[in-house]
Amino acid sequence: MSKAQYDRQQEDVGNIIGLEHLNVTVPDQALAALFYVTGLGLTQDPYIDFGSFNMWVNAGSQQFHLPKQSAQVLRGKIGLNVPDLGALKKRLSRLEKHFGDQLEGSHFAWQESEDCIDISCPWGNRLVATEQPIARANTLGIPWIEVDVAPGSSEGIARFYDEIMEAPVAHVPGLTSVAAGRYQQLRFCESDTPLPEYDGHHIAIYLVNFSRPYKRLLERGLITIETDAHEYRFQDISDPNTGEVLATIEHEVRSTFHPMFARELVNRDANQSFFNYRAGADAHRGLNHSGNG
Repeated sequence: MSKAQYDRQQEDVGNIIGLEHLNVTVPDQALAALFYVTGLGLTQDPYIDFGSFNMWVNAGSQQFHLPKQSAQVLRGKIGLNVPDLGALKKRLSRLEKHFGDQLEGSHFAWQESEDCIDISCPWGNRLVATEQPIARANTLGIPWIEVDVAPGSSEGIARFYDEIMEAPVAHVPGLTSVAAGRYQQLRFCESDTPLPEYDGHHIAIYLVNFSRPYKRLLERGLITIETDAHEYRFQDISDPNTGEVLATIEHEVRSTFHPMFARELVNRDANQSFFNYRAGADAHRGLNHSGNG
């Protein structure tokens, strides 16, 4: 009897077990709510209340953090998995029709293709919405974030995440993909387009082994903030072989002892409304509450 052959590496998660949130500041909380909640159909976190100076928006087991300041723009793209692209298309069309005056002069735009919708938020952050389950029944979330980087830098970035962060890495010329939890990736894509100055946006990740990457980052002078016992931060991604800084994006690095690890997030069914209300259908059900996608 022949035995089945398996690629066991396909089941490796690595040290980064979750890409939890992307933080980009916005100058207008009302306009942010109009885009992220009314347009995208996501859910404002009902438990963490910042008043009018910050907003957390839930997307499955991930979040967008949107503090009120001058606009920040990710140098890249954000993957957004949604349960129904057709319903998203209708919401974006209604946004244009009924709120066009508020969106006029902004970067808001969207374009439908065969299997996705490319969207720009009012401040220029680019999203790619798809309708492909992230994790079996998980139909809502942020499966990947792609960062634009300079030509020739992706190979050194691959070494950084492999050797410093202990994350499984796939590299092909011009592109490095880093496993950032089950079904999630950080991608670094080389671009010939001149990159704008880094404006301070950040991502949050969780590590299984919190101390080994910390020690390596500290030895290289890369730690920027010693937040508390459960968290530290760094910004520069450098080649372990040369020390050359290849990319900059702040990482909010958390341990699994962080009080918000695996926090269950509330998500609504965006198709539920005053006009077609169905009792018992308020919550979005297609979720895997694992905390890491």
